[in-house]
This record gives sequence, structure tokens and C-alpha cells, in this order.
Amino acid sequence: MKSAALVIVLLAAVAANAAPRLNSNHAVVYDATSGKVLLEKNADTPAPIASVTKVLTAMVALDAQPDLAEPLTVADEDVDRLKASSSKLPVGTSLPRKDMLHLALMSSENRAASALARHYPGGKPAFVRAMNVKAKLLGMDGAVMRDPTGLNPGNRATARDLVRMVLAAESYEPITLFTTSTQYSGPVARAAAFHNTNPLVASPSWKVELSKTGYIQEAGRCIVMKLQEAGKELVVVLLGANSPQKRTADLIAIKNWVDGGATEAVASLSKTFKASAKLAAKKHGRKARTLARPKRSR
Repeated sequence: MKSAALVIVLLAAVAANAAPRLNSNHAVVYDATSGKVLLEKNADTPAPIASVTKVLTAMVALDAQPDLAEPLTVADEDVDRLKASSSKLPVGTSLPRKDMLHLALMSSENRAASALARHYPGGKPAFVRAMNVKAKLLGMDGAVMRDPTGLNPGNRATARDLVRMVLAAESYEPITLFTTSTQYSGPVARAAAFHNTNPLVASPSWKVELSKTGYIQEAGRCIVMKLQEAGKELVVVLLGANSPQKRTADLIAIKNWVDGGATEAVASLSKTFKASAKLAAKKHGRKARTLARPKRSR
């Protein structure tokens, strides 16, 4: 009976190491070290990506090789009248382009992203066209961009598209630096506190190299991350979670699964089972069999 109970627990531990069941509607976990997809869910179905858009926005802005010290001013045109989202950047705020990038990527400031696009050669229409061209060049075949902030639900891409975007974005030093930044100490920081929209970047147990969250009602809770875990370089894309808590729960489940989850428990239980079998064999005077097979009837 004890042996049977140990077997049941052992099998349960093995089951615990199965791929996690995710709340997010769309997902990809990609191992950039091996080039293999470890987990996917509705990975090729386009969906709204909300402020995850801003990673592409930053790439397009930086591709123009602008003067990062040039001051950009928040204008009335940068105010969100589609979703009426709040902002800590009042109209008239002037900041270096570098700071606008910082706040757009770290704190998901929509007015900063809009200002970056508006100051692009040809203005915002040319910027959005450049976003779509960039997406195609990256092989994001399911992607369509309508605005630089992600407030427009017409900004859509597949989870697999976003893996390609993240892999390209990691070569842009300002993007990796600002998306993993935990604070901003520029001029406007005296009037308002700015924080990273992904609190996991501040956790010592998460080795995050790039991160961007996103949310509008149509998109649900979204995130893209590049991180180191269990000797792997992972890209994680989650779209359409029901809440921030469930998005975080998905990330933790993925992390634990990649770490091996129940592997250590399985090893420990296996040793316990073998020791128990040897003890029983010694007691009854027969050879121990780890998982004895029943004799076949003839």
C-alpha cells in the first residue's frame, strides 16, 4: 500500500511538470538559445497588442537616427481622445527625445509616444507607415499598425510576430535599457513619480533583459519579455489575460515550468521509492524491483 501511494505521488509530481495551462488567450515561449518554441497557444491568430506597440514605435523612432538630446514638446495633438487615458505629462511639457523614449517604454506614457511620432520626418502619418514597413521587414506578417501608442485596437499582431519583434528590439540598447529601468529622474520627475509598468523587472529572481506591458479593453492584459531562465534565453509573449494578476500568474507558471518545476520533487520521490522497495525486499527475502511488472498469463 505504501509503495502504491508513493507511485501515485510520483506520477502526480511528473504531471505537475507538464506545460502550464495559461489564462492568456495567445502565448509563445521561445528559447532563443536553441531556436525552439517551447510552448504556444493561438500563436498565429492576430490580436490587439495595446502598448506592446511602443517597442516597435521606439525602433522606428531610433531607426531615423535622430538627435536624442533634441527637446520635444507635448502638444494638444498628443492628448488621448480615443480612450481618454491619463498622463503625467501636461501639454507644454518639453523633454529631450531620449527622455520621451524612456517614459514611453518604462511607464508607457502615451503622450511621449505620440510626441515621438509627431516629430518624425513627415509627421505621424509617415511614422505609422514606417511602423508597418518595419513590421514587414521583421517578418511580422500578421501585424497591422494604426497608431504609435497602442490605444487604437486596430494595432494587431500574432504572438509569433511579437517574438520576432522582441528579438529585433534587443539589439537597440535604449530599448533594453529603458524597458528594464525602474525609475526616471528627469526634469518632470519632481512633479510626478514614474514607475515601470512591469514590477517584475525590479525583482532579483527575474533576470529581465527587455519588457513591455500593454492594456486596453479590447486587448486584455499583454506583455512581451526577454529574460534569462534556467540557462536559457527566453522570449515570452502573452496576450489577452483577464487581469494583471492572471498575467503575472502565467509568467510565474512559465518560469517554474522552464526551471523544471517538479524535477527535483520527482528525483527525491524516486529515491524514496527505491529505498522503500529495497527495504521491503530485504524484509521478505527477495530482490527489489523498482516498478515490478505483473506476470503475463499464458
